[in-house]
Amino acid sequence: MKECSFYLGVVPFLNKHKPWIETSYHGVITENMDTVLLDPPLVALDKDAPVPYAGEICAFKIHGQEAPFEAEVLNRTSGEGVLRARGPVDCEQQKEYTFIIQAYDCGAGPNGAGWKKSHKAVVHVQVDDVNEFSPVFREPVYRATVTEGKIYDSILQVEAWDQDCSPQYSQICNYEIVTQDTPFAIDRNGNIRNTERLSFDKQQHYKIMVTAYDCGQKRATESVPVHIDVKPVCKPGWQGWNKRVDYEPGTGSKQLFPKMHLETCDGPLSSVRAMVELQTSHIGKGCDRETYSEKSLQKLCGAASGSTDLLPAPSASTNWTASLLTDSGRDSDLIFRFDGRQAANIPERVVPQNLTDQFTIATWMKHGPSPGLRAEKETLLCNSDKTEMNRHHYSLYVHNCRLVFLLRRDFTQMDTFRPAEFHWKLEQICDKEWHYYVINVEFPAVTLFVDGVTYEPYLVTDDWPIHPSQIDVQLTVGACWQGGEVTTPRFTQYFRGSLSGLTIRPGKIETQKVISCLQACKEGLDINSLESLGKGIKFHFNPAQSVLVMEGDDLESINTAMAKVSYINSRQFPTPGLRRLRVTTTVQCFGEDTCISIPDIKAVVMVLPPSEPRITIAGVERVTWPAAELRTATGVTLFKDIRIISTVTKSDNAFSSGTTAGTPSQSHRSGVLEVMHNLDYCDVLVIGEELNPEHESLEIHHSSLLGKHLDATNSTSGISIYGVDSMAHYEQAIRQVRYHNWRPAGLSERKFRLSCSELNGRYTSNEFNLEVRILHSSEAVEHVNHLAVQSQYMRPVHHPLVVHTVNSDHIAGTPPAATVVIVMCIATLVAIVVLGIYRIHTTHQEGTKGDEDGGKEPEMDWDDSTLTITVNPMELYLQNTSLLISVVGRKLHISIFDVLNFFDII
Repeated sequence: MKECSFYLGVVPFLNKHKPWIETSYHGVITENMDTVLLDPPLVALDKDAPVPYAGEICAFKIHGQEAPFEAEVLNRTSGEGVLRARGPVDCEQQKEYTFIIQAYDCGAGPNGAGWKKSHKAVVHVQVDDVNEFSPVFREPVYRATVTEGKIYDSILQVEAWDQDCSPQYSQICNYEIVTQDTPFAIDRNGNIRNTERLSFDKQQHYKIMVTAYDCGQKRATESVPVHIDVKPVCKPGWQGWNKRVDYEPGTGSKQLFPKMHLETCDGPLSSVRAMVELQTSHIGKGCDRETYSEKSLQKLCGAASGSTDLLPAPSASTNWTASLLTDSGRDSDLIFRFDGRQAANIPERVVPQNLTDQFTIATWMKHGPSPGLRAEKETLLCNSDKTEMNRHHYSLYVHNCRLVFLLRRDFTQMDTFRPAEFHWKLEQICDKEWHYYVINVEFPAVTLFVDGVTYEPYLVTDDWPIHPSQIDVQLTVGACWQGGEVTTPRFTQYFRGSLSGLTIRPGKIETQKVISCLQACKEGLDINSLESLGKGIKFHFNPAQSVLVMEGDDLESINTAMAKVSYINSRQFPTPGLRRLRVTTTVQCFGEDTCISIPDIKAVVMVLPPSEPRITIAGVERVTWPAAELRTATGVTLFKDIRIISTVTKSDNAFSSGTTAGTPSQSHRSGVLEVMHNLDYCDVLVIGEELNPEHESLEIHHSSLLGKHLDATNSTSGISIYGVDSMAHYEQAIRQVRYHNWRPAGLSERKFRLSCSELNGRYTSNEFNLEVRILHSSEAVEHVNHLAVQSQYMRPVHHPLVVHTVNSDHIAGTPPAATVVIVMCIATLVAIVVLGIYRIHTTHQEGTKGDEDGGKEPEMDWDDSTLTITVNPMELYLQNTSLLISVVGRKLHISIFDVLNFFDII
């Protein structure tokens, strides 16, 4: 028994075998889970089984790589185990693990002594991914530019990525355009293409939103914006210009293309030629010109006097143009339109007589091609026999777009075969545009000027002089008068077109300078800062400055030069409306005539309406003159205190421009600004019965017009001062207008009306009425002189009457005392007035000569060494005039008319 027990207690003989496991394992664990699924399952076997302890498995141990796993024995007898993660496993951090595992048995007894371990087995664990991340785009925004009209396979590629570790969840399997109704598509690789041809004019920019999906169909949290710009097909041409340019009157020169540049699409060029054309044929007579009357313009341009206006504005004295058609809405331009049925006979009193070898015919004409194959003559001006015969003495007509001037001399002037017809063939005659024609006759030479350019006749035919006769002649405009060789005298050879300013000046020819002035345009093209154009730029203007041609061999220089092209209108009150612009460009390349076609530019200049002036005439409206003054050689001045001003209404913002803060822009009342401009005529008309030329007249001395661009004509109905000149010069001239009446008996008053005009009636003044009262010697002295009605534009001046006594002591009395003094003054002044009137009457009877300019009033001298006038210094204010009394030595000087006025005010 003892030997047996000893045998059973021997340990080394009980645990004979090592545990056995597979040589390798493959495991899978889902991230964020803890159990690893192994293939094959984790099972350890021991041949010592079923021996307790020695045949049991007590542990699995893992070695290497600090694997985050542990093995646990589930059943010691069967040897089953499980592999678990010690913590969360993240596939994005590590996708797989490899480590060593061994199995351990329980040893020979309960204390584990004598345990044995298996061989080493390799374990490969793969971490399975979970689709926890959404796709994210690599760029926050994508941009691309495409050219219009093209279909692209790929405009750009967007790219998204996913943080998941597995191919299934980390790969992007699809892209999608979120924005609806766009002409774009995207493929699974992120390539964006257009599905239709894009148009720059239709839409210049597109913004689309794109999203992405991974292979697990998880969508991106945020879509990405894609901006696609559409650029036009590179078309050679001017870029950066505005179709409309507004022009404010009075602003001088304004740039038309400040930011314009020429796009040549990188084509090599050798030269550029650009022509800028300002089209103004619809404005007035071809462009914006001064619209003064023909006489005023001739005076302004320095033309010789003596011209006869054959197409004046219709009036009582110029009624032959009343039946002619006129064009309206032409900014006060006087334009007559002839349609082949109208003509006018010029009265004999108007017709220039005895045309010498030197004379000038001038007119504005707009004419087109005549209808029919065999066009008839169209007569502008004709001087023909009035009756019996049908001889044309001189005429100006158009025939088959040729201008012909006929001049037949009398036998009394010459008796040889001499030039008689002068022919010119010019494009201007039938181009339906306005042109200014001047025919200078220095017989036998005849010269034609068209728009200031000289043209010699291409054909001159000779003829015999006209035989003298006693037949009267008739001057006509718009046709020719046929008084003989027909049953009924009538007009023939009617003109079809428009005429304006038809004049004849006998005895003198017009100079080139005056002709250029008369037809000059006041608007045109200009170049700012000529010196900065550069040496490589050549430019040329036509005479009217409506066409500008620029040439250069450098693109940058041409762009700089075109940016300096400007529009200018020098009229103070220009004609508002559109002016069309056209730019024509030719580009030449090296070795080629033309290589790039540049489209024409069509733009407009809008001339804004000017602020219309309000011309106001103000002054004394009633005056009283003694009848004796009217009978003097100088007469009396009517408008001694006349004042002419002009104002315009401006908006507040226009007023304050250019002023500093806190400083008023103008001293005038808000919105009204006084302006200076010219006038072209002022008329003084008689109200009521016309002047009787036997004993009445309105006159202005020629010396009053010297140094001014003014002239004057008078008649029984009044006097007219005309010419383009300043308002100040018109004031000075009007103040010299005098009224004479050599027999004023029985006449108690005369009334006159003054009105002025600017731009031939475009702007007119108020009608200023003047009443002249005539004071006869038998009338009472209370008649009042110089009673003025204050104008809102005339500033009243108050003059205090302060006259001291002989001893220089001021009399400070009570109100009753002041009354006594005033009564005494009145009595004394009454006596002075009576004596003064008598003295004036006797003085003028002796033929006292008055001052020619009317600036001084007649004075009364009265010797009295003892006379003293004492007046209490009252605060007496006289408005519009003052009483001036002064004692100088032994003479007393008192203006008798101021005394009369003083009585009326008292």
